[in-house]
Amino acid sequence: MIFKSVDVVHLLKAPALWIFLTGALLAYYVGAEVSPTWVMETVTLDVQADTQGRLFYVQRGLPQYLHKVKTETEAVLTTQSLKNFSVQGERPPLLKEVISHDQRVDGQTQTLYEQRLAKRHWGFWSLLPALVAVLLCFISKEPVTALLGGIVAGAFLLGRYDLTEDVLVPQLATTGAAGVLLLYLWLLGGLMGIWNRTGAAQAFAEFMTRHVVRGPRSAKLTAWMLGVIFFQGGTVSAVVVGTTVKPIADKENISHEELSYIVDSTSSPIASQLAFNAWPGYVQAFIFVAGVPFLLTEADRITFFFASVPFCFYAIFAVLSTFLLSIDKLPFTSRQMRAAMIRARTTGQLNAPNANPLSAKELQASNVPPGYTPHVIEFFLPLGLLIVVAVGTFIASGSPQVRWAFGLAFISAMLLAILRGMSLRNVMGGVTDGMKGVVLGSVILLLAITIGGISKEAGGAIYLVELLEGNLSYWLLPVILQLLTIIIAFSTGTSWGTYAVAFPLAMPLAWAVAQANGLDHPQLFMTICFAAVMDGSVYGDQCSPISDTTVLSATCTGCDLMDHVKTQIPHATIAAGLAAIGWTLVTLVFV
Repeated sequence: MIFKSVDVVHLLKAPALWIFLTGALLAYYVGAEVSPTWVMETVTLDVQADTQGRLFYVQRGLPQYLHKVKTETEAVLTTQSLKNFSVQGERPPLLKEVISHDQRVDGQTQTLYEQRLAKRHWGFWSLLPALVAVLLCFISKEPVTALLGGIVAGAFLLGRYDLTEDVLVPQLATTGAAGVLLLYLWLLGGLMGIWNRTGAAQAFAEFMTRHVVRGPRSAKLTAWMLGVIFFQGGTVSAVVVGTTVKPIADKENISHEELSYIVDSTSSPIASQLAFNAWPGYVQAFIFVAGVPFLLTEADRITFFFASVPFCFYAIFAVLSTFLLSIDKLPFTSRQMRAAMIRARTTGQLNAPNANPLSAKELQASNVPPGYTPHVIEFFLPLGLLIVVAVGTFIASGSPQVRWAFGLAFISAMLLAILRGMSLRNVMGGVTDGMKGVVLGSVILLLAITIGGISKEAGGAIYLVELLEGNLSYWLLPVILQLLTIIIAFSTGTSWGTYAVAFPLAMPLAWAVAQANGLDHPQLFMTICFAAVMDGSVYGDQCSPISDTTVLSATCTGCDLMDHVKTQIPHATIAAGLAAIGWTLVTLVFV
C-alpha cells in the first residue's frame, strides 16, 4: 500500500487545502456564471505627429500609433453602452478605442484625443485572488503556496484554465520579471556569494573591531551603520549585517534581542529611504494608473518613488529609534528590551534563560579556500562602486541605474578575487552558492509579480473605486491603507508580496478619492498614500514571525525568534503610530 489512510485523513483535515479548493471553485463559478460589470476608463492622450505625419502617443515609454480615430457620434464605448452590456451579460465588441473632438482653447480650435478603455469587475469577488493568498499564508505560514493559490483563483475567475501558457508565461515574459531575475538572482546573489567565498565580510568585521569598536555603544552603532551601508535591504541586509557584526557584539555583551532588533529595523526600512537598490524598479510596475500624468512612464514612476521618501515616516522613525537605542538615548524602551539589556551587561547572558536560539551555522560558516587571505579592500571596493554608480546616475539623470551599479560591483568583486590569487573555479563556485541562496526569494518575487497582474485584471481596484470614492473622507485613506497593508504583510510575511497585492488597488483608489474630493494637491495626496502602503507593508513584514527578514535577523544574531518578535513589536508600533499621525496632519494641512 503506497499511501497510509492516516495520511489521507490528515490531508483532508488541512485547512489550507480547503481554502485553496474553495477559492478555486468559487473563482471558477463566478467567472463562468456571473456576468461582470463593465465600466469605462478615459485617458487623455498627448498626441504628436512624426516626420511622416503619422499620429502617435507615448505609453510606458514606447510610441503607440493611432490607426483609427472616431468621433463622439461614432463611439462604441460610452457610459450608457457599457451599462447595457453589463445588464445584458454581454461582452463589448471592442475594449479600446480613441475618440477625437474639437475644443476652443484661448480663442483657437484644437483637436483633443482621448482613449476609452472597457474594464470589468465582479464586485466583491474581484478581491478573491488577494483574499485567497492572504488566508492561505495566514493558515499555512508558507508564501509560495499562498501566492500560487491566489494566482489559481485569479486565473479561474478570468477563465484562464491553462495556468502555464495563459497565466505564468505571459506574466513572467515581461521586462519587470526579467529585471527581477537579473538584479536579484544573478547580480545580487552572485555578489553575496563572492563575498562569502573571499571572506570580505569577515575581514571587514575584523577591521571594525580593531579600529572602531571600543565598547557596547560603539558595537551597537557599528551594527546600525552597517544596516545603513547595506541599503539593499531585506534578507541580504539581515544576513550580511547579522553575520558580520555578531562576533563584535558578543564580545561587548550586547544582548541578542538588542542586536536582532537593530539588524531587522535597518534592513527594509533603510531600503525605502536609501532606495538605490532593487525596490524602485520592482514597485514602479504596480503603480501605473491610467490618466495620471506623473505615473505615465517607468522613469516617471521611479521619480515618484523617490519623491515619496521624505513621507515614509515609519521608515524614518524606525531607523531613528534604532540609532537612539545604539547610543543609549532612546526615550522609551520596552520592559522586555530593558530586561534583556540589563541581563546581558550584568551577567553576560546574551539570551534569556529559557530561550531557544536559532542556529546560523550555515550562514556564518566560512567558505574561504585554503591558502587565500581575505582583505578588507574586497569589501570596500565593490560596495563603493555600487554606491557611487547608483547615487551618481541618480544625480545625473534623476533615475538611479541600479543594474549598472550591481553589475559593476559584481564584476569588480570577481576580478579582485582572481587578481588576489583565487582560482576561477572557486570564484564561480561562490557565485553559484550565492545564487542558490536567493532562489527562493526570486521565486516569491516572480509569483508576487504574477498575482499583482492577475489582481489588476480581475478588477479589484475598479470595484474599490466605485465602492469608496464618494463614501470615504480623504484624510482617513492613508491610515486605512497603512492598517490594511500591516494586516496583509503580517499575515503573509512579505512586504514585496504585499506591494503586488495592495498597490494595484490602492493607487487608483487614491487618485479617485483625490478627484472626488477636489483636492488642491492630488499628487501630494497620492505620494502620502503611496508612502502609507510602503510603510505599512514594511512594518507588517518586519514584525511578522513568519517573515524571512524576521527569521534571518534572529538566526544570524543567534536570538530566540519569539524573543526577537516580542522585544521588537513595541518599538516598531510606536514608530507606526507616529507615522499615522504624521500622514494625517500633512493630509489635513497641506493637501
